[in-house]
Amino acid sequence: MTNPPMKFALLPLLALPCAAALADDELTTTIAALDQAVFDSFNRCADPQQLQRHAGYFDPAVEFYHDTGGVTWTREAMLENTRKHACGHYTRERVEGSLQVFPIKDFGAIAQGSHRFCDVATGKCEGLADFTMLWRLHDGQWTITRVLSYGHRAATPTAAGQP
Repeated sequence: MTNPPMKFALLPLLALPCAAALADDELTTTIAALDQAVFDSFNRCADPQQLQRHAGYFDPAVEFYHDTGGVTWTREAMLENTRKHACGHYTRERVEGSLQVFPIKDFGAIAQGSHRFCDVATGKCEGLADFTMLWRLHDGQWTITRVLSYGHRAATPTAAGQP
């Protein structure tokens, strides 16, 4: 024999996955917008104001792990590398459809995906890599606390978005 009141009592539990999916969609939208903003400033970091804007997205104690460039342990060291090796030389584009976002309870989110790097002088996007970023939400402010940039390789014309 079934218990009709018990069936109805369980109905709210069925809605939990939908509520979580909606929350995850919001989180993905937020992180995608932040990723775009971080790299809008990166792509224009030859302008000192844009480099300063770029810096604001990173925690002062950010750790940046780069498979070919090594590790930096602070925002200032990371920015110095960016200033020397990227600003005015390369731009970054996230590979369409590659971004995945995973919530971290009571902390923030993990973002991972692929991105390509384009030479400013030639306009060619010849580098491809994978990334993982750890975003922290603290007092209403999102900052990046860890970055992994790895799997750097030459981009095929298709992967680079070129004919």
